[in-house]
Amino acid sequence: MSMRLTAVLAAGAILAGCATTPPAGPFQDLVADYEAYQLASNPIRAGREGDAEAARRWPDRSPDAVAAGNAAMAGFLERLQAIDPTGLDAGAQVSHGILEYVLRSEVELAPFESERMPFLNDSGFHTVPLQVATNTRIRTVADGEAWLARLQALPAWLDEQVAWMRRGLESGWTQPAHILPGVADQMRGIASAAPEDSELFTPLRELPAALPEAERTRLQAEGVAVLHDQVLPAYGEVLAFFEGEYMAAPRASVGISEVPGGRAYYEALVRFHTTLNQTPEQVHQAGLAEVARIRAEMESVIAETGFEGSFAEFLDFLRTDPQFYAESEELLLMHAARLAKLADDQMPRFFGKLPRLPYGVRPVPASIAPTYTTGRYWGGNLEQGIAGGYLVNTYALDQRPLYELPALTVHEGVPGHHHQISLAQELEGVPDFRRRTYITAFGEGWGLYTENLAIDMGIYRTPYEHFGRLTFEMWRACRLVVDTGIHYYGWTVERAEACLLENSALAPLNVRTEVARYVSWPGQALAYKTGEMLMRRLRRDAEEAIGQGFDIRAFHDHLLKDGAMPLSALEAKMRAWIIERQGPDI
Repeated sequence: MSMRLTAVLAAGAILAGCATTPPAGPFQDLVADYEAYQLASNPIRAGREGDAEAARRWPDRSPDAVAAGNAAMAGFLERLQAIDPTGLDAGAQVSHGILEYVLRSEVELAPFESERMPFLNDSGFHTVPLQVATNTRIRTVADGEAWLARLQALPAWLDEQVAWMRRGLESGWTQPAHILPGVADQMRGIASAAPEDSELFTPLRELPAALPEAERTRLQAEGVAVLHDQVLPAYGEVLAFFEGEYMAAPRASVGISEVPGGRAYYEALVRFHTTLNQTPEQVHQAGLAEVARIRAEMESVIAETGFEGSFAEFLDFLRTDPQFYAESEELLLMHAARLAKLADDQMPRFFGKLPRLPYGVRPVPASIAPTYTTGRYWGGNLEQGIAGGYLVNTYALDQRPLYELPALTVHEGVPGHHHQISLAQELEGVPDFRRRTYITAFGEGWGLYTENLAIDMGIYRTPYEHFGRLTFEMWRACRLVVDTGIHYYGWTVERAEACLLENSALAPLNVRTEVARYVSWPGQALAYKTGEMLMRRLRRDAEEAIGQGFDIRAFHDHLLKDGAMPLSALEAKMRAWIIERQGPDI
C-alpha cells in the first residue's frame, strides 16, 4: 500500500457503486479499460460487488504487481493525453479532468516507491484487514467460506508488506523513530487478542439466523482455528520483525526531506494533496497569515466569555476544567449522537439533495484508539446494508473536550464527510471511478467548510463551542505551517507541537497524536485548509455577485453534484455557475 493511496484505500475499500456502460468512443473506451483494471487489481472491492473468487483474496502488493500497476497508469495517462477534451460533452470533460489529475499524480509519485513505508502513525497495512472485517457482512455459507479463505491468505499479505519495509531499510526510506513505539503497540494489540475477541473475527461473530446452526458452528470454529493457528501468529511475526529489525536502527530525523530524494518527493506531495501547482514556501506563508487571522477571532471570543486572564491561561482553563469533559465513554458518545441529530435536523434548510444512506455514531475500536485521531468517518455501503460511521475516540476522556465536539461532529458526519461521500456514491450517469475517487483537498476542504457552515445551522450554542470551532480552524491553519515546517524547513517535533499548543485549545494528547500523523504522512495535512479557503471564497463571491437571489441550497448542491474534483476544476465550475446566476444584465 503506497502512502499516496492511503486515503483512497481507506475510502475506496468501503465504497460501492454500479458501473455504467458508456457509449463508444476513445475516451469512453479508456474509462472502461481503466475501471476494469482498477476493479481487477482491488479484490476487496470486487469481492464486495459479488466476485466470489476475489472475496477470497487481498490485493497483490508484490514488487512485480506494483511495477505492473505503475506501467498501467502510465499507459492510461498516455492514452488520455492523446484525447482532446474540448471534443467531449460537458460531463465527459469533467471526467477527463478528474482522471487526468488522478493518473498524473500516480505517474509523478510512482518513482519514489512510497510502498517502502506502508504505514502511518495510526493506521496502515496492519489495520486495513480490521477495517475490511468491520465492513464485511456474511449472508451465506459461501460468504463465510470466502472470509475464511481471505483470513488464510492474510499472512502472505503481511509478508509482502514486511518485504517492502526491508527494502525501505536498505534504501534509507523508513518512518522516523518518533512514531514507531505507537505503531508497535497497535501491532501488539492485534497480535495478542484472543481469536474470539479479534476484530478479524467480526464477520463471523453474528452470523444470520437463516444459516443452519451446524454451518454457523462450523464457520465460527474454523474462524477461531485460522486466527489462532495462522493469522495471529503472522501478526506476531510482523511485530517481531518490527521490534527486532525496523526499530533497531531508527531514523532520527522527522522530515521526509531527510530521506534520499525526499525533498523532491515532498514538493510532489504538495502538488498532489493541494491539487494546485503550489510550492511549500507558498503554503507556509498562507498558513502563517491564517494563524494570525484566526488568533484575532479567538481573542474576541475570549472577551465575550468575560474571562480575565491571558490567552495561555484561557487555554489552560479549557484544558483542565472538569465541566468541559464527559465522565464516561457512554456520555461522550451520547453528546456526539445528540449533536449529530441537531445537524440532521438542519440539513433540509441548507441542501436540496440528501443522500439515502444513513450514518451512526460509534467508538473508535479499542485496539487502535490510543494512537488514533479524535474522530474519523468510515464510509458505508447501502447495497451491503452498512451505514456510514462517525467514529468518536473515547480513549483518555480527559483529552476529549466537549467544546470541540460540535465542530468534529459536523465535519465527520453531516453536512461533512458522510453527506459528501454518500452523495458521491449515489452519482448517476457518470463513470464508476467518479463515485470512488476521494480527492483530499475537496473532501477535507468540504469537511472544514461545514464547520463554519454550522454557525448558520445554529450548532454552536456557547462561546466555548465557538472557541472550539476556532480551535479546529486554527488546527488546520497550523497544519499548513507545521507540515511544511517539518518536511521542508527541518522543524523539530517540539517546535511543531508548540504551534498547536500555543495557538489552540487542542488537548496535549491530541496535539501529540496529530503531529505524529503529520510526521508520518507528509503533505496530506495541507489539503484541508487549502480546499476550505477556496470554498469559503467561492461562497462569498457568489453571495456578493448574485445578491438577494443567492440560494444557499442550490450553491451547496451544485458544489457537490459532480463528486470530488481538483480545486482548479471546482473553481472553474462554480465561477461559471455564479455568472449564470447573475442574469443577462450583469
